[in-house]
Amino acid sequence: MLSLDKLTRGRQAKVISIDKGSNCCQKLENLGLCPGSLVKKISQESSRGPVVVKVGSTQIALGHGMASKITVELL
Repeated sequence: MLSLDKLTRGRQAKVISIDKGSNCCQKLENLGLCPGSLVKKISQESSRGPVVVKVGSTQIALGHGMASKITVELL
């Protein structure tokens, strides 16, 4: 298992947990990003820049800090 920001570009993974407050988790869940969902990392601007992932047919840009709190498991 690793954090979403460490996932290699182009790889797909399953979300295991989100270590943020309930308000943040609810917003991510509304976007389709929740434990059990499949994500594919599209890009990351730099080592501390935004992380873009695809969940279903939706692309989501997350801040590096938020991406580092999402634990994923490689498929």
